[in-house]
Amino acid sequence: MAAETTDLDDIRDRAWRWLDDDPDPASRDELRAVLDRLPASAPELADRFAGPLTFGTAGLRGPLRAGPNGMNLAVVTQAAAGLVGWLAAPGGEGPLVIGYDARHGSREFAEHTAQVATGAGRPALLLPRPLPTPVLAYAVRHLDAVAGVMVTASHNPPQDNGYKVYLGAQLGGALGAGAQIVPPADAGIESAIRAVGPLAEVPLGPAGQVLGDDLVASYVQRAAEVVSPDGPRDLAVAYTPLHGVGAAVLTAAFARAGFPVPGMVPEQAEPDPAFPTVHFPNPEEPGAVDRLVALAGSTGADIAIANDPDADRCAVVVRDAGTGWRMLRGDEVGALLADHLMRRGVTGLYATTIVSSSLLRAMCAARGLPYDETLTGFKWIVRAGGGAHPLVFGYEEALGYCVAPEHVRDKDGITAALTVAELAAGLKAQGRTLTDRLDELAAEFGVHHTDQLSVRVDDLREIATAMARIRAATPTTLLGQPVSEAEDLLPTSDVVILRTDAARVVIRPSGTEPKLKAYLEVVEAVVDGDVPAARTRAQSAVTTLRTEIATALGL
Repeated sequence: MAAETTDLDDIRDRAWRWLDDDPDPASRDELRAVLDRLPASAPELADRFAGPLTFGTAGLRGPLRAGPNGMNLAVVTQAAAGLVGWLAAPGGEGPLVIGYDARHGSREFAEHTAQVATGAGRPALLLPRPLPTPVLAYAVRHLDAVAGVMVTASHNPPQDNGYKVYLGAQLGGALGAGAQIVPPADAGIESAIRAVGPLAEVPLGPAGQVLGDDLVASYVQRAAEVVSPDGPRDLAVAYTPLHGVGAAVLTAAFARAGFPVPGMVPEQAEPDPAFPTVHFPNPEEPGAVDRLVALAGSTGADIAIANDPDADRCAVVVRDAGTGWRMLRGDEVGALLADHLMRRGVTGLYATTIVSSSLLRAMCAARGLPYDETLTGFKWIVRAGGGAHPLVFGYEEALGYCVAPEHVRDKDGITAALTVAELAAGLKAQGRTLTDRLDELAAEFGVHHTDQLSVRVDDLREIATAMARIRAATPTTLLGQPVSEAEDLLPTSDVVILRTDAARVVIRPSGTEPKLKAYLEVVEAVVDGDVPAARTRAQSAVTTLRTEIATALGL
């Protein structure tokens, strides 16, 4: 009991010190209310002060709440001051460009970041309104900025927000110009953030320069140039931005490229930080695209497309004989886009991640094109190959695609949607569909069936326990075949990879959400041209594989 009392006293003392330094009256009132409810609120207070948010896969990301373990004005002030100081240390010159989405707090966090930058003597350029993350990534390159900040929590739940950092060419180098940060930059920024003194002593300057719509128009023009100018354009598309910020930019890009403007799910067309029609604003989540499918069916659309709320991801839904509409897996869209670019004669490096399908590797090997495989995250994909060959396409199975690295050196749901439309329109002109092209690829390379075992947890210790279990008792067989390779990527990355002659499993914690993920793949040869039979065998095998892995993880 004495130890518990001491712990509570320590957390209470830290909370009062935080209150004294918090620049936001609303956050101070929120934290005082928690303190006033002690001792009943002790678990909540302990969680808010369990530790500071740290830079991870996508910079800072966490729930909107007072305290160091949340997104709030105090945390943003500290992060901005640390980032600006870190940029100045090696003599980084040029403006900081700042974008934001339509989530709660995003605009305020962006404007405050600009004030911290100008207070330190660095020019700050704000995007003109809530816009997609790819527009910010484009702006870093287009404006030759020293760095960029995007205030977004992407597809996280409504109560979250986040803070992504991109570097320009000066500090990011040729491969990292306009890309998300990687080590050692993340650790350096984190260290600089922790070195920031009292927030009252962080100087705040003017609001910074708000950029005009010409920046957005420039992005749209370059996006439209990703597709060939003289290809078929007859395509009916149903679309949803999932209450995010993608609609205006995507429809402008489609119109600029000569495609009919997609029909839009009316209830999800306008940005809304509450995301009222979806449980999670992520196209991959069950039910998220139900309204999109209904619209596609009622309007006779050829395909349906969804962006996530910050429009850096792209989901594609197609008609499938016998099953109605179905969402293509990220691996399927990745293979379709890669194959399309290859058929267009685009040569250079094609890259994906260790958790994506092995189909892209097989395609590149057969067609004599360079290939590379990276850790998860686009910050690694855009640096694939170390510059030995120019990157021309990269994708990750989580619906992220980079079809034009010289335009946006990150995943871009707008240009991906345009390229999917170009492919679908070309196939439609031939009386064929995206699923027909997938069958062609299966007949040539075998069915590469992928799926996920994804478990969301409330307590992150459950993930650590499951990872420890799989390491301590690694399966020796999967699907009745011996495990030919068991690879543990610690300490570089918390990943375990298991392989047999016809299957592969990659197990890792999510870098952006409280989830444990197992990525499953089975490769099934097509016999006598019977693709449907091979798909059925592969699907059955993956179902069995999921059960085996769930058991091995203790789930």
